Amino acid sequence: MQRRDFSRSLLAAGTTALAATGALTLTPALAQRVGPKEGTDFVRLSRPAPVESPASQVEVVEFFAYSCIHCFNFEPMFDEWMKKKPANVNVRRMPVAFSPTMQPMQRLYFTLEAMKLVDKLHAKVFQAIHVDRQPLTTQAAITAWIDKQGGVDMARFNEFFNGAAGPLAAKATQLQDAYNVEGTPSLGVAGRFYVNGQGPRTLVVADALIAEARKV
Repeated sequence: MQRRDFSRSLLAAGTTALAATGALTLTPALAQRVGPKEGTDFVRLSRPAPVESPASQVEVVEFFAYSCIHCFNFEPMFDEWMKKKPANVNVRRMPVAFSPTMQPMQRLYFTLEAMKLVDKLHAKVFQAIHVDRQPLTTQAAITAWIDKQGGVDMARFNEFFNGAAGPLAAKATQLQDAYNVEGTPSLGVAGRFYVNGQGPRTLVVADALIAEARKV
């Protein structure tokens, strides 16, 4: 999803998904043989973005939007990559908002994170939007869907969603702006590099930038 395209209807997701599938045909083995190029594969930030991870760790931020079909397709690859990442790499997921209409989805993610429900429901949110075609873009739709998942303390969910999730969403948008995020999915590495992409190549580039960040 590009910043300029955020308002496109989710009903167009099927066509976009076909294009996304084509973008994922580059195999990791082939991508590995082509070194990442600054200005093409990644951007070096002119001003460092803030990081929250300890100095001993390289921070990787995944910028995503639940409404983004490319993020839906990228998420399984990113999950597999996270399982194999070095111990000194700390990953943070960061929901973006290219307009106020996306803020409820930001709040949704941070509420799931606070309630330790990401493993249980994160992928299901993508599934609900892009497969089941449920428009989880408003608080009413989100809370109704969450309530149907079972086992969720709805009083606690609503309290966090309406409270602490707000400042976290605002902070996420500040980080999004610090990295000059123009599309999703994309990655921020070590507060120094920005990688915009959708397929295996994105993660190959991230690995190379992590290695470079470790040299400092």
